[in-house]
Amino acid sequence: MNFTRHTRSFRIPLAVLGGTALTGGLVYAATASAAAPAAPGGWVQSWAAAPQRPVAGNEDDGANWSTTGFKDQSLRQVIRVGQGGARVRIRLSNRYGTKPLKVAGATVARSAGGAQAWPDTSARVTFGGAASVMVKPGAELVGDPVALSTSPLEKLAVTLRFTSATGPATFHRFTTQAAYLAKGDHTADPAGGAFTASTDALYYLTGVDVAGGKVAGTAVAFGDSLVDGTGSTGEGRWPDVLAGRLLTAGRPATSVNAGIAGNQLLADSPCFGDKALTRFRKDVLDVPGVRSVLIHLGANDIGASQVQNECQRRAAPVTPQELIAGHRELIRAAHSRGVKATGVTVLPLKGALFPIWSPEGEKARQGLNHWIRTSGEYDAVLDADRAMAGPADPDRSLLAYTFQDGLHPNDAGHQAIARAADLGAL
Repeated sequence: MNFTRHTRSFRIPLAVLGGTALTGGLVYAATASAAAPAAPGGWVQSWAAAPQRPVAGNEDDGANWSTTGFKDQSLRQVIRVGQGGARVRIRLSNRYGTKPLKVAGATVARSAGGAQAWPDTSARVTFGGAASVMVKPGAELVGDPVALSTSPLEKLAVTLRFTSATGPATFHRFTTQAAYLAKGDHTADPAGGAFTASTDALYYLTGVDVAGGKVAGTAVAFGDSLVDGTGSTGEGRWPDVLAGRLLTAGRPATSVNAGIAGNQLLADSPCFGDKALTRFRKDVLDVPGVRSVLIHLGANDIGASQVQNECQRRAAPVTPQELIAGHRELIRAAHSRGVKATGVTVLPLKGALFPIWSPEGEKARQGLNHWIRTSGEYDAVLDADRAMAGPADPDRSLLAYTFQDGLHPNDAGHQAIARAADLGAL
């Protein structure tokens, strides 16, 4: 689902859904044998953000810096790890860049709130031993390990330095945590005063891995705005809440978020990311330590014929059979790598304050959800539909769980979805 703004403001979206269905052609490297589970202490991803093409902000999505990029600036981004460890390393992406990206310097430190870092905690990040690195267009890289111990659910401040013009930036357009910008070199500056601009988006940073801890695997939440966290505040998104549940239960796993608001299972969008069938390998299967995936997709495909716009277009309503075929491709890809797959049912769409619901779309939603629940093709089911449904009308979400757009869950709704997850399946 792609209504992307969170609780700072509520605006009816100009771009809601759409796209021509493109079935088949899942891009992944199938392997004959299952992947071995990660051993405790090895590298696992503890935070993630799925990269997107640069796209200008608007009244609905808010401003961002993706189309202009950066020059002679320091960019500080605050993230929260799910599990801790003795070492960290960062992941950067120039997946959608059109020119080489020069990162002139980088640091990681403990966050002290806002743009501030705790004094004497900042550590330089190197890349193959060098303080700077050039990332080719379309490439992604991993920084060298940094000896910074982290606690579960701790926030870190990652600062990147750009000297020459980057050009349009690979980014993630929706986040519940601001990024901060300063002129000049402030990579090692613990104070936040120089960071005078901020935006609710993330740039180049796509993952933080930890090692030397107790966690032995990662569950990747993969999908659209329900996963990305529309309607939630802070760390109120259900994948974040799920990370807390895993920690409290003493499970040797954490969860990370690979959602993109507006994302579709079957169709690409210039605004809302590559279709799930295309991005699944990089955003899920290539994640270090991945051992399970939770998949929520289909809502934007279902509503695509309701709104036609420059971001997404689809002429004919999607069928349950098309959606099921797409889900089956994702399941096969996950199983080929020894990754367990949990199907997440599509939320009630009726009651949304923008055009997503239709009788034909409701049939597709019900058909997909019935298959997820009963086919046995998924290893487990997270029934987000029933977790959100109101007792008087199960085709509508309970108002106490619903954000002010009438569709997405609020923090209470995200909590309800996270509580419905079977920790033993992750």
